[in-house]
Amino acid sequence: MGVIASTLDFREHARRRLPPFLFEYIDGGSYAETTLRRNTADLEGIALRQRVLRDVGTLDLSTELFGHRMALPVALAPIGLAGMTARRGEVQAARAAEAAGVPFCLSTVSACPIDEVRRGTTAPFWFQLYMIRDRGFMQELLAQAKAAQCSALVFTVDMPVPGSRYRDYRSGLAGASGWTGSLRRTWQAIQHPGWAWDVGLHGRPHQLGNVAPVLGKGSGLEDFLGWMRNNFDPTVTWRDLDFIRAHWDGPMLIKGILDPEDAREAAALGADGIVVSNHGGRQLDGVPSTATALPPIVEACGDRLTVLVDGGVRTGLDVVRMLALGAKGVLLGRAWAFALAAGGQAGVARMLELIAAEMRVAMALTGTTTIAQISRDILVERTAPPR
Repeated sequence: MGVIASTLDFREHARRRLPPFLFEYIDGGSYAETTLRRNTADLEGIALRQRVLRDVGTLDLSTELFGHRMALPVALAPIGLAGMTARRGEVQAARAAEAAGVPFCLSTVSACPIDEVRRGTTAPFWFQLYMIRDRGFMQELLAQAKAAQCSALVFTVDMPVPGSRYRDYRSGLAGASGWTGSLRRTWQAIQHPGWAWDVGLHGRPHQLGNVAPVLGKGSGLEDFLGWMRNNFDPTVTWRDLDFIRAHWDGPMLIKGILDPEDAREAAALGADGIVVSNHGGRQLDGVPSTATALPPIVEACGDRLTVLVDGGVRTGLDVVRMLALGAKGVLLGRAWAFALAAGGQAGVARMLELIAAEMRVAMALTGTTTIAQISRDILVERTAPPR
C-alpha cells in the first residue's frame, strides 16, 4: 500500500491501482461537477475556533445512534460497485468497520450480496435501498435484510433517475456496450495488473450481487447503469414510505434530503433519521453543498429525528465541522472507497484510525472532550471582509 500519512493519500493510491473506468466512477460527479467541488470547498472554508488550557487530557469519541453504541460518530456510506475496488470488497470494508466499532452500510447495487456480507461479519450492518419498480423484488430485498439482522435501513430518495456522469462515458463504464465496452475495460484492467490479479481474476463473480437474480447469472458491469435507468421508479412519492414501513420495522433513514421542507415531511411521516446528502455531487449538479444545506435542516427538524450528513467529508477535521453544524453523525463515502482500493480491509482500517486521530486533535484544540460538546460554539463566525 505504501506510505499513507493522511486520509487524502488514499485517493492517489487508488488512482494508480484501479482501471480508469472504476476510479472515475468513484471519483467523479455529475455534469460540470460544480456541486462535487462545493462539497469539499465549503467544508474546508469553515474555520474552527481554537481554544487553549481547557483540560483535554481525556477524549471520548464515542456516541450512540439508533440504540447502538459507536466508537466514532461515523458510518461507511453505501457505494454502488465499491466491492469491485478490492477482492469481494464490501466484505472487507464491513469487517474493517466492525473492528473499528462503526456501522457499515451495504448498497443495493453492491458487488457482494447481503448474505455474503452477513456470513463474512459478526456485527449487524445497515442496508441501503432504492425505490424499485418491482415492489415484489423490493419486498424480497427487505426480507433478506431482516434475515441478515441489518440494524437500520437507509432509503435513498434522490435518484428517481440517474444523474449524467460524463466521466463514466469517457472512461468506458457507460455508453460502450457489448464487446466494445468489454474489450475497453479489459484493456484498462491489463494495464493495472495488481487489480487484474486481485479482483479481475480472483474476485469473481463480477455481478451486482443483490440484483443478480433479476439480471441473470451472466450479467456483468455493462448491465449496471442500464439496470438503474430501467428499474428505479421515478413515480415515487412520500406515500410510498407506507410500503417500506409495512415490510420493515427497524430504524429507517431517508437519504438524499437537501431542503428543510423535505426534512419536515420525513419527520412527519415517522422516519427515524435523515441523511442530508446530494449524492456526493453525483445527481443534480448546481445544488448546495451539504455543509450549506445542513444547518437550516437541523433548525427545521429540531429533535424530531436524527440528522446525519455526507458529502465532501475526507478528514477527521471535516467530521468535526459537520458535527459542529448540527449533524449527529457523518457518513464517509469516497474516503473508504479509496482506502479499500488502496489497501483492502487494512486500508479501510487505517483510514478510520486516521479519521479518529484527526478528530482527537480537532477536539483537543477546540476545547471539547466529548462528541456531545461539539457545537457551533467551536466555529469561527464569518464576518464581512474589510473594505
